[in-house]
Amino acid sequence: MAALPRVVLVDDHGLFRAGVRAELDGLVDVIGDAGTVGDAIECIVAGQPDVVLLDVQMPEGGGVEVIRAVTPRRPAVRFLALSVSDAPDDVISIIRAGARGYVTKTISGPELAEAVLRVAAGDAVFSPRLAGFVLDAFAGQEGQAPVVADPELDQLTTREREVLRHIARGYLYKEIALRLGISAKTVEAHVSAVLRKLQLSNRHELSRWAVQRGWTQ
Repeated sequence: MAALPRVVLVDDHGLFRAGVRAELDGLVDVIGDAGTVGDAIECIVAGQPDVVLLDVQMPEGGGVEVIRAVTPRRPAVRFLALSVSDAPDDVISIIRAGARGYVTKTISGPELAEAVLRVAAGDAVFSPRLAGFVLDAFAGQEGQAPVVADPELDQLTTREREVLRHIARGYLYKEIALRLGISAKTVEAHVSAVLRKLQLSNRHELSRWAVQRGWTQ
Protein backbone atom coordinates (compact mmCIF):
# COMPACT_ATOMS: atom_id res chain seq x y z
CA MET A 1 0.00 0.00 0.00
CA ALA A 2 1.38 3.40 -0.98
CA ALA A 3 2.33 5.73 1.83
CA LEU A 4 -0.01 8.61 2.53
CA PRO A 5 1.26 12.04 1.44
CA ARG A 6 2.93 13.95 4.24
CA VAL A 7 1.21 17.30 4.82
CA VAL A 8 1.86 20.51 6.73
CA LEU A 9 -1.15 22.73 7.41
CA VAL A 10 -0.62 26.50 7.54
CA ASP A 11 -3.42 28.81 8.72
CA ASP A 12 -3.52 31.60 11.29
CA HIS A 13 -6.72 30.28 12.89
CA GLY A 14 -6.02 27.47 15.34
CA LEU A 15 -9.62 26.25 15.44
CA PHE A 16 -9.66 25.92 11.67
CA ARG A 17 -6.38 23.97 11.70
CA ALA A 18 -7.82 21.59 14.28
CA GLY A 19 -10.93 21.09 12.16
CA VAL A 20 -8.93 20.34 9.03
CA ARG A 21 -6.75 17.87 10.95
CA ALA A 22 -9.87 16.05 12.08
CA GLU A 23 -11.32 16.00 8.55
CA LEU A 24 -8.09 14.63 7.05
CA ASP A 25 -7.39 12.06 9.76
CA GLY A 26 -6.57 8.73 8.11
CA LEU A 27 -6.73 10.22 4.61
CA VAL A 28 -3.34 11.97 4.61
CA ASP A 29 -0.46 12.16 7.09
CA VAL A 30 -0.53 15.61 8.72
CA ILE A 31 2.97 15.90 10.17
CA GLY A 32 2.70 19.46 11.45
CA ASP A 33 0.88 22.76 11.41
CA ALA A 34 1.71 26.43 11.86
CA GLY A 35 -0.15 29.67 12.49
CA THR A 36 2.41 32.25 11.39
CA VAL A 37 4.61 32.77 8.36
CA GLY A 38 7.79 32.33 10.40
CA ASP A 39 6.62 29.14 12.12
CA ALA A 40 5.40 27.79 8.77
CA ILE A 41 8.77 28.28 7.11
CA GLU A 42 10.58 26.51 9.97
CA CYS A 43 8.06 23.65 10.06
CA ILE A 44 8.17 23.05 6.31
CA VAL A 45 11.94 23.26 5.99
CA ALA A 46 12.42 20.86 8.92
CA GLY A 47 9.60 18.44 8.07
CA GLN A 48 10.00 18.36 4.28
CA PRO A 49 6.36 17.43 3.59
CA ASP A 50 5.04 16.36 0.21
CA VAL A 51 2.30 19.00 0.23
CA VAL A 52 1.63 22.18 2.21
CA LEU A 53 -1.99 23.26 2.67
CA LEU A 54 -1.50 27.00 2.73
CA ASP A 55 -3.73 29.90 3.72
CA VAL A 56 -3.36 32.90 1.41
CA GLN A 57 -4.19 35.84 3.68
CA MET A 58 -2.05 35.89 6.82
CA PRO A 59 0.02 38.62 8.50
CA GLU A 60 3.66 39.11 7.52
CA GLY A 61 3.24 38.39 3.82
CA GLY A 62 0.81 35.49 3.85
CA GLY A 63 1.09 32.38 1.74
CA VAL A 64 3.14 34.09 -0.95
CA GLU A 65 5.91 34.84 1.55
CA VAL A 66 5.92 31.24 2.78
CA ILE A 67 6.36 29.92 -0.75
CA ARG A 68 9.04 32.48 -1.57
CA ALA A 69 11.06 31.58 1.54
CA VAL A 70 10.68 27.81 1.34
CA THR A 71 11.09 27.07 -2.37
CA PRO A 72 14.84 27.83 -2.67
CA ARG A 73 15.52 25.53 0.31
CA ARG A 74 12.98 22.78 -0.33
CA PRO A 75 12.14 22.88 -4.08
CA ALA A 76 10.40 19.48 -4.00
CA VAL A 77 7.65 20.70 -1.65
CA ARG A 78 4.33 21.37 -3.39
CA PHE A 79 1.83 23.97 -2.21
CA LEU A 80 -1.97 23.85 -2.34
CA ALA A 81 -3.72 27.09 -1.36
CA LEU A 82 -6.73 26.64 0.93
CA SER A 83 -8.54 29.94 1.45
CA VAL A 84 -11.90 31.49 2.23
CA SER A 85 -11.23 33.99 -0.58
CA ASP A 86 -12.16 33.34 -4.19
CA ALA A 87 -10.99 36.78 -5.38
CA PRO A 88 -9.07 36.58 -8.69
CA ASP A 89 -6.14 38.65 -7.38
CA ASP A 90 -5.64 36.29 -4.44
CA VAL A 91 -5.75 33.22 -6.67
CA ILE A 92 -3.42 34.62 -9.32
CA SER A 93 -0.87 35.95 -6.81
CA ILE A 94 -0.46 32.62 -5.04
CA ILE A 95 -0.29 30.66 -8.31
CA ARG A 96 2.30 33.08 -9.65
CA ALA A 97 4.31 32.51 -6.47
CA GLY A 98 4.39 28.78 -7.20
CA ALA A 99 1.31 27.08 -5.69
CA ARG A 100 0.09 24.02 -7.61
CA GLY A 101 -3.57 24.69 -6.95
CA TYR A 102 -6.21 26.65 -5.09
CA VAL A 103 -9.33 25.39 -3.32
CA THR A 104 -11.78 27.26 -1.14
CA LYS A 105 -12.71 26.42 2.44
CA THR A 106 -16.15 25.22 1.38
CA ILE A 107 -14.48 21.99 0.21
CA SER A 108 -15.31 18.77 2.06
CA GLY A 109 -12.75 16.67 3.90
CA PRO A 110 -12.68 13.83 1.35
CA GLU A 111 -12.49 16.33 -1.51
CA LEU A 112 -9.59 18.11 0.18
CA ALA A 113 -7.77 14.82 0.71
CA GLU A 114 -8.24 13.99 -2.97
CA ALA A 115 -6.88 17.42 -3.93
CA VAL A 116 -3.80 16.81 -1.76
CA LEU A 117 -3.24 13.42 -3.38
CA ARG A 118 -3.47 14.94 -6.84
CA VAL A 119 -1.07 17.77 -6.03
CA ALA A 120 1.35 15.27 -4.47
CA ALA A 121 1.21 13.36 -7.75
CA GLY A 122 2.08 16.50 -9.71
CA ASP A 123 -1.36 17.64 -10.86
CA ALA A 124 -2.71 21.19 -10.67
CA VAL A 125 -5.99 21.38 -8.75
CA PHE A 126 -8.56 24.19 -8.59
CA SER A 127 -12.08 24.57 -7.26
CA PRO A 128 -14.36 24.39 -10.32
CA ARG A 129 -15.45 28.03 -10.35
CA LEU A 130 -11.84 29.23 -10.12
CA ALA A 131 -10.34 27.22 -12.97
CA GLY A 132 -11.78 29.38 -15.76
CA PHE A 133 -10.29 32.70 -14.77
CA VAL A 134 -7.00 31.05 -13.81
CA LEU A 135 -6.70 29.78 -17.37
CA ASP A 136 -7.75 33.19 -18.71
CA ALA A 137 -5.16 34.93 -16.56
CA PHE A 138 -2.40 32.66 -17.79
CA ALA A 139 -3.42 33.66 -21.29
CA GLY A 140 -3.48 37.34 -20.30
CA GLN A 141 -7.24 37.58 -20.84
CA GLU A 142 -8.49 38.48 -17.35
CA GLY A 143 -7.92 42.22 -17.74
CA GLN A 144 -4.75 41.85 -15.73
CA ALA A 145 -1.07 41.55 -16.52
CA PRO A 146 -0.17 38.19 -18.11
CA VAL A 147 1.10 35.64 -15.63
CA VAL A 148 4.84 35.56 -16.23
CA ALA A 149 7.80 35.35 -13.90
CA ASP A 150 8.48 38.82 -12.53
CA PRO A 151 10.44 38.86 -9.25
CA GLU A 152 9.83 42.59 -8.79
CA LEU A 153 6.06 42.22 -9.06
CA ASP A 154 6.10 39.20 -6.74
CA GLN A 155 7.29 41.49 -3.92
CA LEU A 156 3.95 43.31 -3.89
CA THR A 157 0.88 42.37 -1.89
CA THR A 158 -2.51 41.95 -3.54
CA ARG A 159 -3.63 45.41 -2.36
CA GLU A 160 -0.40 47.02 -3.53
CA ARG A 161 -0.94 45.56 -7.00
CA GLU A 162 -4.51 46.90 -7.04
CA VAL A 163 -3.23 50.39 -6.18
CA LEU A 164 -0.46 50.07 -8.76
CA ARG A 165 -2.93 49.16 -11.47
CA HIS A 166 -5.03 52.24 -10.73
CA ILE A 167 -1.93 54.45 -10.67
CA ALA A 168 -1.00 53.13 -14.11
CA ARG A 169 -4.47 54.08 -15.36
CA GLY A 170 -4.02 57.64 -14.17
CA TYR A 171 -6.33 57.73 -11.15
CA LEU A 172 -5.69 60.21 -8.34
CA TYR A 173 -5.22 59.01 -4.77
CA LYS A 174 -8.72 60.13 -3.77
CA GLU A 175 -10.24 58.35 -6.76
CA ILE A 176 -8.35 55.16 -5.95
CA ALA A 177 -9.50 55.39 -2.35
CA LEU A 178 -13.14 55.59 -3.42
CA ARG A 179 -12.81 52.71 -5.87
CA LEU A 180 -11.09 50.43 -3.34
CA GLY A 181 -13.04 51.52 -0.26
CA ILE A 182 -9.99 52.72 1.67
CA SER A 183 -8.70 56.12 2.75
CA ALA A 184 -6.48 58.37 0.64
CA LYS A 185 -3.82 58.13 3.34
CA THR A 186 -3.89 54.34 3.04
CA VAL A 187 -3.48 54.64 -0.72
CA GLU A 188 -0.51 56.94 -0.17
CA ALA A 189 1.01 54.42 2.25
CA HIS A 190 0.61 51.62 -0.30
CA VAL A 191 2.24 53.77 -3.00
CA SER A 192 5.16 54.53 -0.66
CA ALA A 193 5.58 50.81 0.03
CA VAL A 194 5.52 49.99 -3.69
CA LEU A 195 8.08 52.71 -4.46
CA ARG A 196 10.36 51.33 -1.77
CA LYS A 197 10.06 47.73 -2.93
CA LEU A 198 10.59 48.59 -6.60
CA GLN A 199 13.33 51.12 -5.79
CA LEU A 200 11.57 53.93 -7.67
CA SER A 201 11.59 57.62 -6.77
CA ASN A 202 8.12 58.98 -7.53
CA ARG A 203 4.66 58.34 -8.89
CA HIS A 204 5.71 59.17 -12.46
CA GLU A 205 8.42 56.50 -12.45
CA LEU A 206 5.93 54.09 -10.89
CA SER A 207 3.35 54.78 -13.58
CA ARG A 208 5.94 54.27 -16.32
CA TRP A 209 7.07 51.00 -14.70
CA ALA A 210 3.48 49.73 -14.66
CA VAL A 211 2.71 50.82 -18.21
CA GLN A 212 5.79 49.00 -19.51
CA ARG A 213 4.39 45.80 -18.02
CA GLY A 214 0.92 46.20 -19.48
CA TRP A 215 -0.85 47.20 -16.28
CA THR A 216 -3.08 49.75 -18.02
CA GLN A 217 -5.18 46.94 -19.52
